[in-house]
Amino acid sequence: MTVDVSYTPIGHVRSPYDSPADVSHDKVDETTGEIVLEMEYERGLDGLEEFSHVVIVAHLDEVEVAQLSSRPPHADDVEVGVFATRSPHRPNPIAETVVKLCDRDGRRLSVKGLDLLDGTPVLDVKPYVPSVDNDHLELGWLEE
Repeated sequence: MTVDVSYTPIGHVRSPYDSPADVSHDKVDETTGEIVLEMEYERGLDGLEEFSHVVIVAHLDEVEVAQLSSRPPHADDVEVGVFATRSPHRPNPIAETVVKLCDRDGRRLSVKGLDLLDGTPVLDVKPYVPSVDNDHLELGWLEE
């Protein structure tokens, strides 16, 4: 059964990266930027500033080609299925990224560790909760 699904972005990313080629995987941990929500969603951020990290769910609107296999960066001679990677070239180009929350100013979140392009549509923002998101990790092919 196929179901059509659509989402309306709640905001966008402000980032120094204008194209996928600009994203430096070696410098992402230090990359700062902003998540800017539409005015109508500002109240939904209340209490988020009490968390050190947040999860950003975004639509990768610059991705045009989906691939079912991928060669992850920094993993020589490894080719795995796209669902075993964080590759943006997916059947549904949705990103999930965890960033450090540096500050909240109204509907603007200042963040660090950003790997998204400037203008990327934001679908959701959630607090990062280690006891939920990090319990009993196994890192698959990354542990090799």
